[in-house]
Amino acid sequence: MYWTKTADPVSAECVLTNNHITSLICTALKSNVLTVSPLSGGSISPVFRAELDNGSSVFVKSSPQYDNMFIKEANGLRELMKGDSLRIPEILYVNEELLILEHMPATSPTGRTKFFEKFGAQLAMLHRTASDQFGFDENNYIGATPQKNLPRSSSWKEFYFVNRLEYQFRLAEQNGYAAKEISSLFHILEHSLDRLIPDDGESPALLHGDLWSGNFLCIEENVPVIFDPAVYYGHREADLAMTLLFGGFDESFYCSYTEVYPLNNEWKRRSEVYKLYHLLNHLNLFGEGYSSQVYHTLKLLLT
Repeated sequence: MYWTKTADPVSAECVLTNNHITSLICTALKSNVLTVSPLSGGSISPVFRAELDNGSSVFVKSSPQYDNMFIKEANGLRELMKGDSLRIPEILYVNEELLILEHMPATSPTGRTKFFEKFGAQLAMLHRTASDQFGFDENNYIGATPQKNLPRSSSWKEFYFVNRLEYQFRLAEQNGYAAKEISSLFHILEHSLDRLIPDDGESPALLHGDLWSGNFLCIEENVPVIFDPAVYYGHREADLAMTLLFGGFDESFYCSYTEVYPLNNEWKRRSEVYKLYHLLNHLNLFGEGYSSQVYHTLKLLLT
């Protein structure tokens, strides 16, 4: 997520952390840091807002769970910039310990419908950025879970099953979350892919990969901004399915999207198979509380 709200008063331990972060930022940006304030919401990595002596402020992530996590995130942001449609935070500095982005204060849309119309149209333009194969030139992360983008494939059906569903299912097995009922249904699902994921011949589209309501914001002049990507090239319906999973997107978003880049009439029905990837990921990240949703989604897909 991209956080803009200052957290509650900090402990002595946080003050020590801030001193360390201040030193890292000074070295990285070659600027003096006036203040460092922890921000709320950082479930994966601690996040901060730093005020610099030149009058600007920056957004800082530190202490990643994996050494290459920030490098991969920065590469994903750079890839999204190739779409040249949606606003992406500028990368000011990145290494294995620190990710520094421009700070973009969130504002409330002056009109919800107008904001989502703009957002939908711009996402449709992003999805026009295409590749010749599904996947990406490196593996990255979906939240704190490794996301397998290699090997790349010319078959969406094969790529999505092997690199998305099966990969997450095997993790669930390793974590002890793949109950007998889920395991049985998943193996039936494997033989139903021709029905669930028809080959419509669409080119691999540039996807954000984790497009839920916590990974976008509105800045001045009703401008949508997206961040925290799990980038790869895939079927665009996968991105749209994620927007449906937890809500928060206005209907005008989908109407505007469709005007710019028409969708197959069956896309919402197919969204369930794409939601399953994220539900399995949440099962692996947060535990058995998501077992019921995974089970009922599998049942729905096999009905």
